[in-house]
Amino acid sequence: MRDDPHLDGHERLTASGRERIARTTLHDELVARLRDLIVEGELAPGTRVPERILCERFGVSRTPLREALKVLASEGLLELLPNRGATVARLTVADLEELFPVMGALEALAGELACARISDEEIAEIRALHYQMVLHYTRRELPAYFRLNQSIHERIMTAAGNPTLARMYRSLAGRIRRARYIANMSRARWERAVEEHEAILDALARRDAPRLARILKQHLQNKYETVKESLQAQDGTASQDDRRRPSHSA
Repeated sequence: MRDDPHLDGHERLTASGRERIARTTLHDELVARLRDLIVEGELAPGTRVPERILCERFGVSRTPLREALKVLASEGLLELLPNRGATVARLTVADLEELFPVMGALEALAGELACARISDEEIAEIRALHYQMVLHYTRRELPAYFRLNQSIHERIMTAAGNPTLARMYRSLAGRIRRARYIANMSRARWERAVEEHEAILDALARRDAPRLARILKQHLQNKYETVKESLQAQDGTASQDDRRRPSHSA
């Protein structure tokens, strides 16, 4: 139902039915569900957030929904406008230039700290995630690949054992995930990303902190280049469409 090309965005949200959320984890789960809708493009950039439809979908009132929207606005995924509700923020090349170097520095630091603290059991868990991720790569299952990719980076961040660093990472992670979904992953770039993850796993297993920091930082830089190219291509297509559109001015 979600992929029906004859439905607009709001109709797809309505057609998805209700997705009840356990009250014990209402806030965190609601934030996570809404973040996924934005990151994966179901709520498109520049569109207003349909509060009534989302309340019906998740079986919540407007109060918890709006609290969740505030969190996503603090992450840069939404814009809150007075008396106009929430709008999905657009991602620009300028945003990428600001965001990726910071995230690269955070991940590099996390890698260095993780090498000093991580246990053999944690490395084994990350290795298992890596093998699952590679399986999705061989099957060309991009969404599942992305989810495991993100899990690996989050496990390294957790292994760093620094709550302040983790909070800073989480505040940017949503926009990084969104940028990744925008990227046009060519076969060559995807293969290179998997090779980079092989190197990440090897450096982590060897507890080689300087090498892991370098790899993680370069890994983010390569992602930046891929996303930037895709975003510039989209902007170019939009500009061409604008030029082709007939003017109705007098």
